[in-house]
Amino acid sequence: MPDSVPTWWARRQFSRGLDVPYEKGTYRAGWAAYPELIRQYHPELNHGIALSQVPLAADVLLCWECRVGHRFAATPTEQRERPGRVRRQSAWCPECSSLARPQPVVLGEARAIPRRARTPSTLCGKTPDLPTGEAFASVCAPTPASASEARLRAALHERLTFAAGFNAVKVSRPFFRHTEVWPDILLSELRVAIEYDTVGRHGLEHVGRRQEADERKDRALRAAGWEVIRIRTGALEPIGPHDLPMSGIGRRGVDRIVDELREIRGSLLVDAYLV
Repeated sequence: MPDSVPTWWARRQFSRGLDVPYEKGTYRAGWAAYPELIRQYHPELNHGIALSQVPLAADVLLCWECRVGHRFAATPTEQRERPGRVRRQSAWCPECSSLARPQPVVLGEARAIPRRARTPSTLCGKTPDLPTGEAFASVCAPTPASASEARLRAALHERLTFAAGFNAVKVSRPFFRHTEVWPDILLSELRVAIEYDTVGRHGLEHVGRRQEADERKDRALRAAGWEVIRIRTGALEPIGPHDLPMSGIGRRGVDRIVDELREIRGSLLVDAYLV
């Protein structure tokens, strides 16, 4: 607990063995960085002890007086750590700071602030008018850029017969201004979409909000009568009932995908498309 000025001064006299433990000017350089505190400090309010005799971290309650005339007690550390050291003088005085703080608005007197009207988002008109769940070739779908995704597609073509050229599925609800979604690989005959997920070069893909978008996309596909298999690589955890954690694409990985297809659509149907 901070000492009063007389008690603190007496203790310093005893510990240092001097009548004047700190000469005037000893801490002038340190206090020079706080001109507003120098103006608020008055020796006559602190038993004649000058501010330059007080260490900046002294555990003593000093009396301060702001320009308005408010007097208050605070330690040097409390004063130095108050906000607004350069910009706002009222921050150095607790009472001035309280008066300067914005007051709560009374609801009965508040004036409504007009809000900017939100522009309704328009849906892309390039999606063809097809039944929900129909696979098609979309002109809006991004061009595949993943080499691993291309290898997976080629490996699946070696094991399964499925129509090529489809890159989108018509869905009933808008998905980012489109009524279509773009899975990585479409097995339209089985109505199964396959996604190849990695965290990407910077570790930001398919995590956080992007994972939420993936989950929303999966719900849209399932609502359209499709099922989703996500190949989750690296540290990505499964987010769906048929997701498969894998370290890479190989023969064993393709076998696991085929087994999962059998789990979803049945062996009789899936085996009919095996090469």
